[in-house]
Amino acid sequence: MEGFVDHYIVLGLASGEEALKLTEKEIAKAYKLKALDLHPDKRPDDPDAHEKFQRLKTSYEVLKDEKARKLFDDLLRIQREKQHKKSQVDSKRRKMMSDLEERERSAFSPNPSARAYDEEERIARKLKEEIDRIRARHAKKKSGFQTPESNVDEKRKEERSGAGASVQLDKERMLKVSWEKSGEGYTAGRLREVFSEFGEVEDVVIRSTKKKCSALIVMATKDGAVAATRTLCGNLSNPLLVVPLQKAAQTDFLTAKKSAEAEPQSNIVGAGLQAYEDAVMQRLLQAAMDQKKRGV
Repeated sequence: MEGFVDHYIVLGLASGEEALKLTEKEIAKAYKLKALDLHPDKRPDDPDAHEKFQRLKTSYEVLKDEKARKLFDDLLRIQREKQHKKSQVDSKRRKMMSDLEERERSAFSPNPSARAYDEEERIARKLKEEIDRIRARHAKKKSGFQTPESNVDEKRKEERSGAGASVQLDKERMLKVSWEKSGEGYTAGRLREVFSEFGEVEDVVIRSTKKKCSALIVMATKDGAVAATRTLCGNLSNPLLVVPLQKAAQTDFLTAKKSAEAEPQSNIVGAGLQAYEDAVMQRLLQAAMDQKKRGV
């Protein structure tokens, strides 16, 4: 089939019937080993390094998605069956089958080969749709913040599958970070470096407006998010204001209140929270300017 990719082979795994026995843990382990070898940073002289790494990520996303992997296994099964039948048929047998198929076509009978081809094409189309869905989901995560309105369908699917608790936990690991547009800015790499002091950082997504910049920081653990909550860190000339994307239980904030410079207004939300952030930023900028003047 044109453009066919064996995702198991891309990850360096056995294909065919042996692939059906592979567990999710084995697939993840194979991806990590392969990613270390194919990462573009380790192949500066390879012009196709980025493309190879992206192909590896796509194959891993297909195999770790239960529905996409099932479709791909079905596609491989059909191809194996076709190859097996083809190897058993000699030239004489092929001639007999050709004559038989010709008589069947003349009698308006269904063609078995055509049915097999249609099934293969149908499964291939479904697999392509699943791959496109996976890519769109990841592109949506990287394009900006996910609002409740834009994720209603996803939340309902997760709740129906019993994954509601996992979504709640993920939100408690997310932090909203904001800083002023003027002054020294922040890149995703710089933000990852700053928040790595509180624990492992899984992802950083930056969003910029005309007056202000903000980012979504996803910590690996809820404890890391709690430790970084309500802290003022980063560059002194343009410090970061950190607030949780969604409040955790009251007991989860006891540690943050002791270790961070929490204000009495920590429970304000909405427009009040925005005004509070602006006031804190203004005081910090003024303090930085006063310190520079004293230094002169």
